[in-house]
This record gives sequence, structure tokens and C-alpha cells, in this order.
Amino acid sequence: MAIASPVWGILGDRFGRKPMLIRSMLGGGITVGLIFLAQTPLQLVILRLAQGATSGTVAAATALVAAETPRHRVGWALGVVTSAVALGGAIGPVVGGLAGAAFGLRLVFLGGGILLLISTVPVLWIVRESERRTREGPRPSTLATIRAAPPGTIRSLAVLICAQGLVTVVQSASQILVVLKLIEMARSVASAAAGFAFGAAGLTNSVAAISYTRLTRRLGYVRTVSVAAVLLAGAVALLIAAPTATIVVAVIGITGLLNGTIIPATASMIGLETPPEAQSTIFGINASSVALGFSIGPLIAGGVAAVANVSTALGVCAVLGLGLAALLAIGAREPAR
Repeated sequence: MAIASPVWGILGDRFGRKPMLIRSMLGGGITVGLIFLAQTPLQLVILRLAQGATSGTVAAATALVAAETPRHRVGWALGVVTSAVALGGAIGPVVGGLAGAAFGLRLVFLGGGILLLISTVPVLWIVRESERRTREGPRPSTLATIRAAPPGTIRSLAVLICAQGLVTVVQSASQILVVLKLIEMARSVASAAAGFAFGAAGLTNSVAAISYTRLTRRLGYVRTVSVAAVLLAGAVALLIAAPTATIVVAVIGITGLLNGTIIPATASMIGLETPPEAQSTIFGINASSVALGFSIGPLIAGGVAAVANVSTALGVCAVLGLGLAALLAIGAREPAR
């Protein structure tokens, strides 16, 4: 997905964002459903690679929403998208686990693929994309389009895309480490505690994602995300000294609240900074940054925890959170609304 997303983004800018959203949903539905037929680990890996190369629903939906929403409502609209993704991330594993226990894992993949295919129906019937203007002569490249934007746009977008990747590194790494810490603290209840922790994080994430615009209106985008990143680093550091599983669950709920502010706010800043003609491409590149963050975060968490211990790995995550705050405070700029 990290490689495929920019390619699909370029095609979205050229041929339309709604067709790319439908394409990603069909690709994801078919590949997820085909996992039902996988007989060997190699077949499963190949289908997962195909899923990553053909899906990208969140990036496509984000680009479409950012392009079609009135500028003064972009922050709220992208917050709703992020909230829906967070709720899906919290509810999906619970439903999948219960369905797997009742019907078996193969049928879960088949059912998931069918549901994703069915979800294309309201997109086809309800979603409308603005009429695309035809251009005379050669079409300028995405880079040329961004260079024609106000000065500093390229730098600002680079900072925001890196920030989205970095917050994903902190998020994915801390999730792995929380499970390890819960196992160290109370092995017998670790599974239940982890479920409560991630459920709480998903809930607080979704709540923050639809309400953070109140903060950005009062404090501005840059100040909001910078302060949230500092608090995120502090919350991760607090996990090091958390004495009980209950406190760990509570702190993870707080990190969900902070992630639910940083992620949609920086996505909104990207949408406000990017010219409409380049939004699918830029959000595709951003999706690649997020995908890389999800792959790098567990590697950092597992590597440091294996060499040192879980507390040291959490300390590294906290330092990365402070780095995120510095990147946003120094490198980001307040977008025009």
C-alpha cells in the first residue's frame, strides 16, 4: 500500500476521485473475500500484498471529502472521516473475534469482503463529485501545480506528511508495548485489559476527531496539534510508571483522545494547503507515509524492547512524540481558511 497509494492518487487527480474510491472498495472487497480460499501461508501473503496494492479506501475517501467540502468545513468533515475510521478500528476486532469464534476465521474474511462490496452501492447512488473542468493543452504535473501555489506550500506539505507518518509510528509502537506491559503486569487478565484499552482508545479517538475543530477555531491548527503532541509524549511516558492495569487502560484512552486530535487536524491542514487539482496525489502520498509508520512503529517497539526492555522502548516512543511536537511547532504553518 505504501507504494501503490501515490499511483492511485495520481489517477484520482486525472480521472476523478469517486472512481478511485469505488476502485479501492472493489479491490479491497475482492482481495479480502479471496482470503477465504487461501490454503497456504504463501497464498495468504500474496493476497495480503494484493489487498494493499488494490485498496486504499481511506486515502481515496479523504481526498474526495477534502475536495468536495466547502473550505470552511474541511476540518469538521475530515474529523468525521477520521472518527468513522477510529470507530471501525475499535469495533471491527471485537465483531471479527466474536464472528471468528462462532463461524471460523475463513467465513469472517468472506463476510468482510462481501460487506465491503455491498458498501460500494451507497457510494454509487449517493456520492456526487463536482464536474471536472477540461484543460486545453498538456496537464501540469502535481509538483508544478503545488509550485504555483503560495510560497512555502511544498515545505508545509512535507512537514505535515512527515508528521502524519511520525504520529503513526508513535501510535503503532505504543500499542505493541502496551500489550507487552500488560503481560508483564498481569498475564492472566492481559487479553481482557488490552481489549478494554484499545476499545477506550478507539472511542476517545472518534470523539476527539469530531470535536477538535472547537480547539482549532480558538487556538489555531498549529498550536492545537503542537500541544496535543507534547501531551501525547507525556502520556506515553506516564505508561512507564503506571502501577496497575487500570491506569494503563485509562492512559491509553487519553492517548486515543490526543491521536484523535493530531491525525484529523494535520489531515485538515494538508487539505487546506493542497490545490484541489493535486489533492488525490497528495493524500495518496500521505497514505504511504501512514502505512510506513504502521510498519516502522512495531519494528522500533519490538527491537528496543528486545535489546533493552519495555520501559526503555516506551521512553523512545515518548521522545519521538516530543520530536513530533517540535516538527509541528517549528515547521508547520497556520493554513488559510
